[in-house]
Amino acid sequence: MLNVKDLGKALKQVAEEKGLEPEKVIEAIEWAIAAAYKKECRERGEVVKCGIDMKTGDLKFWLVKTVVDETTVRFAEEKDEGEKEEAKIQGPAGEGEEVKLPRYNPERHILLIEAKEIKPDAQLGEEIVFPLETHEDFGRIAAQTAKQVILQKLRESERDSILTEWREKEGQIVSGVVQRFERGHVYVDLGRTVGVMFANESIPGEHYRAGERLRFLVLAVQEDARLPGIILSRSNPKFIIKLFEMEVPELAEGLVEVKAIAREPGNRTKLSVLSKAEGVDPVGALVGQRGTRVMAVNNELGQEKIDIIEHSDDPEKFVAHSLSPAKVQSVEILPRREVRVYVPEDQLSLAIGKGGQNVRLAAKLTGWKIDVRSATRPEEIQEGGVAAGAGEAVGDQYEPPEEESVNDKGG
Repeated sequence: MLNVKDLGKALKQVAEEKGLEPEKVIEAIEWAIAAAYKKECRERGEVVKCGIDMKTGDLKFWLVKTVVDETTVRFAEEKDEGEKEEAKIQGPAGEGEEVKLPRYNPERHILLIEAKEIKPDAQLGEEIVFPLETHEDFGRIAAQTAKQVILQKLRESERDSILTEWREKEGQIVSGVVQRFERGHVYVDLGRTVGVMFANESIPGEHYRAGERLRFLVLAVQEDARLPGIILSRSNPKFIIKLFEMEVPELAEGLVEVKAIAREPGNRTKLSVLSKAEGVDPVGALVGQRGTRVMAVNNELGQEKIDIIEHSDDPEKFVAHSLSPAKVQSVEILPRREVRVYVPEDQLSLAIGKGGQNVRLAAKLTGWKIDVRSATRPEEIQEGGVAAGAGEAVGDQYEPPEEESVNDKGG
């Protein structure tokens, strides 16, 4: 019999430390005691379960057997004993696959005909339980087994709890403290777990210091790693949108919508916004009074410039706006979703941008191929003044780096 009072205190303490439900801790203890009982009193192949009465502290044990017949298991003949041949049956019709049947084991299986003698309505695959003699004193080896099992079960429960919590945070902004650096990747302390920002998800030119608190976009949750892999990003375009949602109530409430975004992290971002409510200025909402809202986002990004333009279904107007801060003189629509834009001579370098960045981002934002030319030299193609449109979705899905995981990097 267990001391229920002491057990209850221990359960509460472990549950609080690990952030688990008390039921999960009790389940881990039951698994551990069952493993110790099996080690001490039963056969290796058997399935033993334990139950704790939290009112009295009494322990109960059961032997569990699964109901089977010749269609769900294979029976080894005497001449086949010791051989490694495996019986196979054809899979479902049309699949052309073979399915291996498990070998019949009397320690964990019970035939359907025998099960019906115990329980008339027994079904294939059902578990039949047999009460076992109570045993509470375990040897050193059995106790060690119990300790290993309870630690493993608590780790699994904690991992599941963390995964459940962080699945709900995918696509959201979180705050974390830079912990360490490995092979260009940044590991971030998020409280109960550690997140990783791969090198290609950081902002180029941005320098991170251990102990620095920053905001990150939760890009994805990897469930196949040894530990929960919380993938973070600061370079993803959606990071900008989520930062604005934190500063702009109209955006968070759906009164203003970000229609498209084009970003070259660390340098420049262009957003096209649309008002969905009469009387709401979409650009003014994001800029804020005296630029306070856009400045708050800028403070998180450093030197990255942000251009906010009003979305338009009129391609001429939309393309002209997308080349902001340059002033456009006229726009000529060409076949195959191409446009030729004419700007004053003194606006040419501004429209094209350094290395063609401005026109390149405008083309990504609008989805149009843009050819920027001087209004005084319309026949002359400008160096870096042509950019192909490649529409960029607002909510692109995360794809993990090839052959890369948190586990590979020790996270």
